[in-house]
Amino acid sequence: MSAFYRIRGDASSIEARAQAIAVEQSVEMPLAAIRDPGILSDIVGQVAAIEDRGDGWFDLRIDLATATIGGDAGQLINMLFGNTSLHEDVILRDFAAPDDLLAAFGGPGHGVAGLRRRAKAEGRALTSSALKPQGLAASELAQLAFALALGGLDIIKDDHGLANQSYSPFADRVRACAGAVRKAAAVSGKPTRYAPSLSGSLDEMRRQIGIARDEGVDTVLIAPVVAGLSNFQALRRLNPDFAFLAHPTMSGAAISPVLFAKLFRLIGADASIFPNYGGRFGYSAASCKGISEALLGAWSRIAPSLPVPAGGMTLARVPEMLDYYGRDAMLLIGGALLAAPQEAIAKETESFVRAVAEYEYGRIRG
Repeated sequence: MSAFYRIRGDASSIEARAQAIAVEQSVEMPLAAIRDPGILSDIVGQVAAIEDRGDGWFDLRIDLATATIGGDAGQLINMLFGNTSLHEDVILRDFAAPDDLLAAFGGPGHGVAGLRRRAKAEGRALTSSALKPQGLAASELAQLAFALALGGLDIIKDDHGLANQSYSPFADRVRACAGAVRKAAAVSGKPTRYAPSLSGSLDEMRRQIGIARDEGVDTVLIAPVVAGLSNFQALRRLNPDFAFLAHPTMSGAAISPVLFAKLFRLIGADASIFPNYGGRFGYSAASCKGISEALLGAWSRIAPSLPVPAGGMTLARVPEMLDYYGRDAMLLIGGALLAAPQEAIAKETESFVRAVAEYEYGRIRG
């Protein structure tokens, strides 16, 4: 397995720094203290390449032993960036792994094709929104869910900040919102999915999935970095009938957002949300394109994961976003829909759904 880092340094010391990272990310001790020749040859990280990027930045490739991963998602990120993440001038940009390691993780269980089948949405992008703000009671969130589902959305998810708070306990919220979405879908004829947000310990999240399943829900939202990558991996394997939407909270800074999207896909995210360019998070168009390509690109036998640009999205930007991302995406508009008067949310949502459904793909904007 190879890890790719970007590091600030100078030409006179970069080789020593690269060797230090290789040791830190593999055995984390002086090589002179290792007496087993097999560990020195097979386990100690190796500096494979150093490239001067200019302006004091260098790109490093460090080769690490796949045997150190053990098929565990948490250990994967630990080996890629564990102690090295403590350095302020090191960024983990990417990784490459052999097919046997990729197969051990498996990737999405449903992915782009599965989400399309569920939504009956061949040939177009998918549509989604979020239930918010925090502080609303379960019954009030259900009213919003009903209006959004009446407008014909493919997926309505909890805001990632909704957990098991006293003002909207998970069980009450799921029962109310799932029932509201079913009621609206019976009117609209659209197979809208409701995706509640998982939170808490692994045992608690397993219990929450059980509650969701009892309500006919088969899609959930999870923040893999907050929940724990190993916990996400376990939930994915224990619930193959569920689709998982990954939320990007806590996935910025010293690890490339493109790499986080790639990791989420590998561990099992069927769709991954990320901040859209021109929104409130400052991601560039190039970063968003990189994330989309990491989720959709050919990668051994790992199924593609659906890109979900979000954050500051508006109806006016729908054509622009569809031009940029194409059919293989799910646009998420939250606050811009919920800002409409309660009685107008369904109509505003219908306008969003119609704009996506009627969009002429393949046009090139000037």
